[in-house]
Amino acid sequence: MSNAAPAMPLSDSDIYERVISAILDHRLPPGTKLGEDKLATAFGVSRTRIRPVLVRLANEQVVTLTPHRGATITQPTAQEAREVFEVRRMIEPTLVARFIAYASEADMARLRLCIDEEESARLAGDLRRAIRLSGDFHLQIAERAGHQTLGRILRELISRTSLILMAYSTATERNPEEAATCGCREHRALLDAMRLRDAPEAGRRMQGHLLQLESQLRFIAPPDRTSDLSTLFAVAA
Repeated sequence: MSNAAPAMPLSDSDIYERVISAILDHRLPPGTKLGEDKLATAFGVSRTRIRPVLVRLANEQVVTLTPHRGATITQPTAQEAREVFEVRRMIEPTLVARFIAYASEADMARLRLCIDEEESARLAGDLRRAIRLSGDFHLQIAERAGHQTLGRILRELISRTSLILMAYSTATERNPEEAATCGCREHRALLDAMRLRDAPEAGRRMQGHLLQLESQLRFIAPPDRTSDLSTLFAVAA
């Protein structure tokens, strides 16, 4: 007879975080249909628990809700992609400057560890993990910068950036060994400027880094791709 404690039920926030993580890890490509019934079965909850999560994701422009057709992972347009990078170039130099003002050496060390882990993931061929870690690098800067509003905006923009790169990035086609959302070399150069507490130079390097990412985009229609939601989100019995 098993004495194992029953699993705690998933909260709406848990479901939301798991969907966002799947997007950031490139396991839910743009255009993927998110059927309420399939999600409810995968997460072991009722359909009424799924709907508010989808509405929240739609408000963040990560999911598109269409009457009579349901929810799909958003397929960004070329204009939306350019706007996302334009806004990131506006706000991230500010976050970098605030990070420099408040960060400790331990904060700098955590960023270096994030870069090291990203590089290891890339060398191991685990591009999904490398992509996720590259986003984490930017989010760690935002978190320590202590600006809640800009941090919240950046979190949404990074989710949308992941969709954009899945749909349009040519980095993997050109050089698979070097492919990852953010180049480790550019992150290291940015960290070097931050360690020197050189906010203007760090801001310039951040803008250059984001311009480089945008330059990898090629705006052609991506192929249709699907994901097995039951396998992706199945909750262990």
